Amino acid sequence: MTSPAIKNLVLFALSSIWFSLARSYMHTYASNDLMFAQVNSLTSIETLLPLSYYSLPYCRPTSGIREHVGSVGTAPTGDQILNSPYRFQGYVNESIYLCTTNRLSEHEVRILKQRIRNMYQVNMMLDGLPVISYVYGRFNIQQTGFPIGYTVQNSDDVYIINHLKFTVLVNEHRSRGYGMMVSDAPSNGTVTKGYEPAPPFEIVGFRVVPCSVKHDQENMKKLKMFDNIDSMECPLELEKWQVVRENERISFTYEVQFLKSDIKWQSRWDIYLEQGDSRVHWFSVLNSLITILLLTGIVFAIFLKTMSRELTKCQGIDKQAKAHIDEEPSGWKLLTGDAFREPNHSKLLSVMVGTGVQITLTGIMTATIAAFGFILPSARGMILTLMMTSYYFSGIVGGYIGVRLWRTLKGSTDGWKSVSWSIIFLFPGIVLSIHTALNLVMWVNQSTAAISISMYVTVLLLWFCISVPLTLLGGFLATRAEAIQYPVKTNHIPREIPARTLPSWLLVLSVGMIPFCTVFIELFFFLSSICLGRSYSMSGTLCLCLLSLVIVCAETSLIVTYRNLQAEDWKWWWKSFCASGSASIYVFTYCINYLVFDLNGLSGPPSVTVYVGYSLIVAIGTLLSTGSIGFLASLYFVNALFSSTEI
Repeated sequence: MTSPAIKNLVLFALSSIWFSLARSYMHTYASNDLMFAQVNSLTSIETLLPLSYYSLPYCRPTSGIREHVGSVGTAPTGDQILNSPYRFQGYVNESIYLCTTNRLSEHEVRILKQRIRNMYQVNMMLDGLPVISYVYGRFNIQQTGFPIGYTVQNSDDVYIINHLKFTVLVNEHRSRGYGMMVSDAPSNGTVTKGYEPAPPFEIVGFRVVPCSVKHDQENMKKLKMFDNIDSMECPLELEKWQVVRENERISFTYEVQFLKSDIKWQSRWDIYLEQGDSRVHWFSVLNSLITILLLTGIVFAIFLKTMSRELTKCQGIDKQAKAHIDEEPSGWKLLTGDAFREPNHSKLLSVMVGTGVQITLTGIMTATIAAFGFILPSARGMILTLMMTSYYFSGIVGGYIGVRLWRTLKGSTDGWKSVSWSIIFLFPGIVLSIHTALNLVMWVNQSTAAISISMYVTVLLLWFCISVPLTLLGGFLATRAEAIQYPVKTNHIPREIPARTLPSWLLVLSVGMIPFCTVFIELFFFLSSICLGRSYSMSGTLCLCLLSLVIVCAETSLIVTYRNLQAEDWKWWWKSFCASGSASIYVFTYCINYLVFDLNGLSGPPSVTVYVGYSLIVAIGTLLSTGSIGFLASLYFVNALFSSTEI
């Protein structure tokens, strides 16, 4: 590529990060400053297919619809942040008329009813803060956004929400010369005389009470956009709600009230990140860690005791071994000439291990950076952008590990370029293939999560300009590194493996439950945040779970490898990879279980297809990551085992 093209790509990447971080800066407003709310895509826990806000007959801004630029990571999530006609004036409490739609057509009525019955939510933001609504009943529920409308049991009628009562919480800058905050504005929308100018403020909260109100259309015809109207309460009688019906006109209005708050700007996101079951979350994670530590202690105690006895026997130190010096060796000691025999499909193994290391580094870097608070919640799509960037730059490590392993297995550097290119294309190729199919489904259903061709090209160019050369560089450095020498020589004729009562692969696939148990709690919270619209904070709990996962994967693979060697099975290479990698089977199974029992199967084949497709990507990434951890731990163990013996 030419240097100007590379320069443009670099500028695009930097601008993506800049626009994400720009929303995190503190904005200070003064009295009578105009602020306009933004709207994001309509979302639903029934379909998981985000849709454009203006796909419904809502009021549109007079200046036209404009989409705000986001980072690369906002495209796959379906975020489509647009301007809206909802206007707020600093410290002015008022009731506003927006617009009245034309008579609803049959198509518009059908779409509205479908969206309301699919429980689609309106997501609105002010100063980067999502609006919060409350559902009061037996349990008080806080949720981001508010529903499009309501349904009534035993009735085909649906009612649209067309009147919004906003509350804007502000934190004032107190200084000399500023008075108290003004009260309700008069009919002309100006500040009442006799009051000192109110102090500057930051927005620290944004709440709404959604209402369905059947307006008098004769009165609405006399009004223009942003005209003041009388304040109103949310009606409780169905007869006073706005029904969705053909040839019906719908008028949209809203109210706004500014309230002082003691919430600091730095703490304004706490209410979104607080989880009602946070104590249960921490207790469950702590319980899992304690269980893992106890299991680790027991396993290592038995393991070290057994290995110590075996090593002392082999080195002739044990007195009992001296008395039985003529005793024939058994177990792993018989595999001296076969333990390092090249496995089947060695190239595929090298590629999967190199890719798995790259994925593991991506997860660790992302979780660590997020846990230290470098990514604020207002930076939408920044987590996904960080993951993509981390994966691109960790290609140098993945290429190095994969080619180094290939060189160790083959004893030469021949074919290292083929291994490097395979590492480059393996996981991105799988993700691209699955996502292209899912993107077609989302495009057919007019979802905002459908990625445009230009975005595809941009991501691929960034990948080609960053990940490809770094992976090739890592592979080249591996060819220059010192070769790993086996401690023993391999015989020309392979040793016959004794028959077992139960297949060895049965143990390999079953032990994957142990690593899965360390992360299934975090997996539940992650799925809940994605599918149920709950906020997910990548705090220290995630880092602890990832750390415990790495340890348990290594331990699990070591135990399985040692048992195979004791059974005189020298084909430990792939089994050590699959022992810890089999956790991906349980991850995918749990995702399907969550789909059936928690999401109730969603609504319609498109939603299920998208969910299963993304679950499959997660499962494949888990297979490569956990498998590479277990394999590298087993490789180091087997090498150390035969290096420390005199057979």
